Amino acid sequence: MSAFHGNLSGNQRRKMKSAARLYAVQALFQMEHSGQTIEIVRREFLEHRFGETYDGQEMLDGDVDLFDTVIEGAVNFQAPIDQMTDRALVAKWPLGRIDPTLRALFRAAGAELNGKDTPPKVVISEYVDVARAFFEDGKEPKLVNGVLDHMAREARPDAF
Repeated sequence: MSAFHGNLSGNQRRKMKSAARLYAVQALFQMEHSGQTIEIVRREFLEHRFGETYDGQEMLDGDVDLFDTVIEGAVNFQAPIDQMTDRALVAKWPLGRIDPTLRALFRAAGAELNGKDTPPKVVISEYVDVARAFFEDGKEPKLVNGVLDHMAREARPDAF
C-alpha cells in the first residue's frame, strides 16, 4: 500500500474500491463492445475517467490496483468465469443471451471471487450495488444477487 493510501480514511478507501468495480464493469463492457485491447481500455480509464469531471460532476478516483486486478482477472480467466456464470444462470438463459452489461459485471465479480482478497459476501454486495447503478428500477440486482451467490459458493465453498 502506498503512502497515499495510508492517508485515506477507511470510508474513502471503500469508495475508491467501489468506484474501481464500477469502472471495471464499464471497461469490460467497452472491451467486448469495441474489440479494443485491455491495454488501450485500461489507459483510457486511468487517463480520462478516474477523477475526471463530466458535466460538472467529479468522478471518483478509483483504486487502481483493484481495477487492474479485476480487469486482468476477468480477461485472463474469462472462459472459466463464463462457465461458472452459465452454471449459475437458469438453463434457458445462457450467458450469451443476457445483457452485455450484466456479462461484464459477472466477469468482474467472477475475477474477484476467484481471488482470495475480498470476502465473497462483500463481492456480492458490491456488485449488486453496481447492478443498481446500471439498472435502477429493474429486476437485474436480484438476478445478480442470486447468480453471484451461486458463483461464490462454487468458487469459495470454504467461505460459507
